[in-house]
Amino acid sequence: MNFLLIIGGLVVLIFSGNWLLKSAVALSLKLDIPKIVIGMTVVSFATSAPELIVSINAALSGSSDLALGNVIGSNIANLGLVLGITLLFGTMHVQKSFYKTDWPVMMIASGLLYFFLIGDKKIVQYEGIILFSLLVFFLVYLLRFQKTAVIDELPEDDEPLPLYKIVLFFVIGGVGLWGGSELLIQGATSLAIEFNVSERIIGVTIVSIGTSIPELAASIIAVLKKEKAISLGNLIGSNVFNILAVLGITSMITPVKVQDEGLLTNDIFWMLAISFAVLPLVFIPKGYRLNWKDGIILLGAYVTFIYLTI
Repeated sequence: MNFLLIIGGLVVLIFSGNWLLKSAVALSLKLDIPKIVIGMTVVSFATSAPELIVSINAALSGSSDLALGNVIGSNIANLGLVLGITLLFGTMHVQKSFYKTDWPVMMIASGLLYFFLIGDKKIVQYEGIILFSLLVFFLVYLLRFQKTAVIDELPEDDEPLPLYKIVLFFVIGGVGLWGGSELLIQGATSLAIEFNVSERIIGVTIVSIGTSIPELAASIIAVLKKEKAISLGNLIGSNVFNILAVLGITSMITPVKVQDEGLLTNDIFWMLAISFAVLPLVFIPKGYRLNWKDGIILLGAYVTFIYLTI
């Protein structure tokens, strides 16, 4: 029964995330925003929506480890699992904005999360405000400077939607995300109790993989459509959003506390290591590209993380 709740919740989250994604991209096309900025902002926000709803719901239900494990596990899954699998479908050429802004902001956000947690093992309201404020500054920078810096052409199959459809998809997606998160959390917490496993383990494995499925779908579709700027931008942006928006907003609503020490002794170091490793992979052996060999390395790292964690 618990597995059915989890699977049902994930299915609802995936479909709802897709509706939200459609409305977000359509809105961006209306506003004439370049692809890479779409990837780093609205697509990232839309694909991070499952993590946001699940984490807020979990924290309000007193399951902080599920909220933290979900975000940390999702960040590891986005780069290890999602980027790893996506690279098996084709080589990804990387733009200079990756190492000038995107990757540094992701590392700053990851470092801030570690700094906030390592002292008192919780993220309180003012720390959430700091995280969310950094996100606002980052978005303002992207929209002001990268909008004109990136030359972009819309592919022929990208057709703007009428405003009523954008609003309709947004509402359906938002309501579905909330309903799916309710099912997922109920199933995940009950499963943890049934098998005597910590919520942190469930969070960094089942829940994080499930909430990373929208990123996987968006990235593979982007690569197959040759929209690789969206693909890498979406994943880096999603990791930034997971920390600055998901944990920032969640901790502004209610403090997020560490209950399982494994989050600080194991999981967060894996997140920092995989986040850092993407930079040398982009430049070695040839600059500004990632290929199937890098994908195998990232997938191998993710499998190792899951094996050692379980």
